[in-house]
Amino acid sequence: MQKRRISDYLMTALIWLSATATASILLIIVGFIFSNGWRLISPTFLTREANDTLRIVNFESESMVTAEIMGDLLVVEGIGLTLERDETYGIKVNHVAADAPGRHALDNAGEIFPIRRGQVLEGINEERIHGGTTLDEISTMFDNHSTFTFRIRQLGGGIFPMLISTLMLIFTTLLIATPLGVLAAIYMVEYAKQGRIVNMIRFAIEILAGLPSVVHGLFGMLFFSRILGLGMSVLSGALTLTVLLLPIMIRSTEESLKTVPNSYREASLGLGANKIQTIRKIILPSALPGITVGIILSIGRIVGESAALLFTLGTFARIPVNPATGNLSIFEAGATLTLRAFIEVQEFGNIEMASAIGIVILVIVFTLNLCSKLMTKKFGK
Repeated sequence: MQKRRISDYLMTALIWLSATATASILLIIVGFIFSNGWRLISPTFLTREANDTLRIVNFESESMVTAEIMGDLLVVEGIGLTLERDETYGIKVNHVAADAPGRHALDNAGEIFPIRRGQVLEGINEERIHGGTTLDEISTMFDNHSTFTFRIRQLGGGIFPMLISTLMLIFTTLLIATPLGVLAAIYMVEYAKQGRIVNMIRFAIEILAGLPSVVHGLFGMLFFSRILGLGMSVLSGALTLTVLLLPIMIRSTEESLKTVPNSYREASLGLGANKIQTIRKIILPSALPGITVGIILSIGRIVGESAALLFTLGTFARIPVNPATGNLSIFEAGATLTLRAFIEVQEFGNIEMASAIGIVILVIVFTLNLCSKLMTKKFGK
């Protein structure tokens, strides 16, 4: 009796110790990330480019240009710009009108580089602008000119390109992986007869789920990037993640379909519906909560993946834009938030920047998990 009581006490102590250790490790990790990166979190951190970009851009004015100082601002009529002095950076763009010709400015390579708020103006035509240049001196640079060449510096230190790349990657991956995973699960549950073929398919799915993500990345680099000729691009990364996510999609959808009572199927077939109508009208709506939760969890996996994208999406801290058209393109390279955090530590040793990106990733993953729980609770009722 005494030995049993001691054994129970030891087991209880081990359970509490394990739970405390797990919670403590999680708190230490989150505390480390927040303590190092919280200082950088700001609206500009989310909206700025990753690196400083210096471009020489050209555009023309269709009307007479006049520059007038209004308080602390220099309003340039005719090109729709408002400039201001900044104690740190010098002359910055304060406002760009909706019809401003600078919104369609071209750099020397012929690529679209629009003038935006927050950019630093370092030169107008042949005149250079330095830290001590006044607004009065700037206003004279616009006189007697209708064609302008601006020396523009786009300030970095932000994660906006990675946010865009991550969102494009999520959308493209789910667009490919969701139909494949759901349809494969429907076949496994509703059509396939249990036997050697089904067992082989299940075994292949389990092996695929157990492969390290770097192996998926190598496969994606060889097949999607090189053989199919997609190169480093959002589409190449999305196809690689599709292979990575298929086991998750299939298994979660399978479990959701199995929870639908057989009486639903029998009732539908008994009323004259065929197999496809039963699946489309009865089974899929009933299994939708579980499928949706699987999709949300897959988004979390996409946000946190790095090894599979290192060789397929790339590490370019730029918005995936087609240089010829200026539009977003899935055939262009980019970098996700996780990849950027890796590069910041690996190449620059910038723990603060990586931690700030980690905070954004934690918020995204926490939000997705919260949505998953709320959705499960709502549909469960």
